[in-house]
Amino acid sequence: MTDAQETAADSSLRTTGGAPPDDVEPAPIPLLEPREGIPPVIADEESLAEVIAAFAAGTGPVAVDAERASGYRYGQRAYLVQLRREGAGTALIDPIACPDLSGLGEAIAGVEWVLHAATQDLPCLREIGMVPTRLFDTELAGRLAGFPRVGLGAMVENVLGFVLEKGHSAVDWSTRPLPEPWLRYAALDVELLVDLRDALEKELDRQGKLDWARQEFDAIAAAPPAEPRKDPWRRTSGMHKVRRRRQLGVVRELWQTRDRIAQRRDVSPGKVLSDAAIVEAALSLPLDVQALAALNGFGHRMGRRQLEQWQTAVDRAKALPDSALPQPGQPVTGPPPPRAWADKDPEAAARLSAARAAVSAVAEGLNMPQENLITPDTVRRVCWEPPRNVDAESVGAALAGYGARAWQVEQVAPVLVDALTAKAP
Repeated sequence: MTDAQETAADSSLRTTGGAPPDDVEPAPIPLLEPREGIPPVIADEESLAEVIAAFAAGTGPVAVDAERASGYRYGQRAYLVQLRREGAGTALIDPIACPDLSGLGEAIAGVEWVLHAATQDLPCLREIGMVPTRLFDTELAGRLAGFPRVGLGAMVENVLGFVLEKGHSAVDWSTRPLPEPWLRYAALDVELLVDLRDALEKELDRQGKLDWARQEFDAIAAAPPAEPRKDPWRRTSGMHKVRRRRQLGVVRELWQTRDRIAQRRDVSPGKVLSDAAIVEAALSLPLDVQALAALNGFGHRMGRRQLEQWQTAVDRAKALPDSALPQPGQPVTGPPPPRAWADKDPEAAARLSAARAAVSAVAEGLNMPQENLITPDTVRRVCWEPPRNVDAESVGAALAGYGARAWQVEQVAPVLVDALTAKAP
């Protein structure tokens, strides 16, 4: 970090959330520029080998980012990977032309990776062979440190005093060749990531939260890949309108048909058929193609062949025996929805109310979001089925059993002991 960046970072960290006096004109914030210009996109094995050697020989943490084509392509694969390391500079890699980056992953495996919102990028990085063993998440660090805005642009501006270019985060990164303004934007995403990491580490240490952050980062790095969702079709937007089992069967058939088409065409499912159209067809149960065409989402722009494939899916659902139709709702493995607690178990409802208030007070005192102090699901589970003997040790063991880290147990267990003894009015 340069002297100017260090000064801006220290000043911003001291004054986060403040404002200059009315009679003082705020200094203009400089627009960030790539230090070495925009590097060429790596799209062949020979160039990739050179990058691997350079990053293996570099020093310090590695800034890592990935760009996806959400809303344009099927799935969440990476279409550009950006890295930066002291001594190696910035690299932009095309993972479509170079789909196996395991060699690069191995070259920097023992190095700390710096990512912003790591859980968003790690799945697509894992697909191409890049899995960190150590990481620092600048977004999560910002949350723990109490920053009100934790987007990368806001963090770079507030902490380091530079403005990042905006406007290309939601573009179609599967485009080839990638336009130069997009590449510039991508390179800047890792330009100051390590500098931001260093400033946030100092601030977390000042607040006494650095060990907490390290526990969180270790948990992210050690987490296994997420299990596939069961019945993903149930997440169709507008599903709350669908009540009857036959209608649920139509949603399932249309969703699965859409998913197969989207995967085959490699486009976002929403570009094939909207969720609103699926729900509309399920509620209407159209008798034929003409009735289907009259529904919102199946209008005049849709060809006869497309209409027939959707009507065929509707007809398949209508022909299913009752025994093959989906049940309303999803199997509940944890506590019921909190809104039902007062009727099902008033004592549990009282415990939850007291626990929420207690956790909120602790989070406010620590200047961090409640969900980062302890997940709401963990609180609900402990309140629904508290330990038989409620004390700090048993409550701490229950929290740890649901995945809470040691620092979370230390902060939350004492206040939950009192909450778990609350009585219903």
